[in-house]
Amino acid sequence: MIKKFGASIGSALLALHAGSAAAALQLNLTPGVTVGSHVAYDLHNLMMWIIVVIFVAVFAVMFWSVYAHRKSMGHKAANFHENTTVELLWTIVPIIILIFMAWPATKGLLMVRDTSNPDMTIKVTGYQWKWGYDYIKGEGEGISFLSQLSTPQDQIYGKEPKGEHYLLETDNHLVVPVGKKIRVLTTAADVIHSWFVPAFAVKQDAIPGFVRDTWFRAEKEGEYRGQCAELCGKDHGFMPIVVDVVSAEKYSAWVAEKKKEMAAAQDDPNKKWELAEMKARGEKVYAANCVACHQANGQGIKGSFPALDGSKMVTGPAEAHIDRVLNGKPGTAMAAFGKQLSDTDIAAAITYERNSWSNKTGNVVQPSDVKAARK
Repeated sequence: MIKKFGASIGSALLALHAGSAAAALQLNLTPGVTVGSHVAYDLHNLMMWIIVVIFVAVFAVMFWSVYAHRKSMGHKAANFHENTTVELLWTIVPIIILIFMAWPATKGLLMVRDTSNPDMTIKVTGYQWKWGYDYIKGEGEGISFLSQLSTPQDQIYGKEPKGEHYLLETDNHLVVPVGKKIRVLTTAADVIHSWFVPAFAVKQDAIPGFVRDTWFRAEKEGEYRGQCAELCGKDHGFMPIVVDVVSAEKYSAWVAEKKKEMAAAQDDPNKKWELAEMKARGEKVYAANCVACHQANGQGIKGSFPALDGSKMVTGPAEAHIDRVLNGKPGTAMAAFGKQLSDTDIAAAITYERNSWSNKTGNVVQPSDVKAARK
């Protein structure tokens, strides 16, 4: 019985030790894969040890003073009022500590803010709730695409098995070459977003009407994830980022393939679409961009997002409907899709909305109608 009890205690202690070791490994930051992330990691460790030393010193002096100068031993409270030595000590010592902390912090900050001489420049635009990427300088110049959560809502909210990164999966990954300095320009089309990739130690706000910049140089190939770090609205938690860092050869191959894909996806602006084919395309566009707010059944979310089924806006003049989708509605969560989607995709989404559920207008909005409304 005693042996069993001893064995149980031993097992419990081993489990506790193992759990403590695992917890200790999770207390620190995760080392990143960029110079900026190394600087942040080293500064964190430096500041932590300075804090530990100050904590131990202050509490050691305090406990020693309480014990060695207690009243029961006949000690009386000392009077340090207008004591020049004490005044100098508690002024000079903190200044020295501050300088010791501020110097490496300032040096690191200047380094991570230096966006000069990049190998590539990528513009990142935040939308509710997706990211737009435009390669504007360097290899891949001219490539442009949107990136949004790819996990189906049925999997997020339903009982289907969820993957490890189900809230951090995107349909299009940002792809960059390893070892190259990437300058990132951030802005937003609606509200404030924040482009955040922890492994790169990059977190830059994307503010409407402003262009801000940051940079990173990934030292290791791999797939790195992040997400919007600003409370940007209803689907803030569904705005992930995935960056693929690949070799120079793989990057060149991706650029060539992406440009072919973009060329193949371009539509004939003069094509006249039939209702059936435009509605079929519109269903896909609606599912990717509209369903989160207006729902698959077109009923919206009461009190938050209006229903499109039976809506006067949707069943009324097409011109008003086109204007709403192109330019959004200020003061609401209705985003402007004019800069996000092509003329054909906007025409398809509008056609789908005007001919789905109980809406049976029979109208086919053509890309040329959208193009004319942009002027």
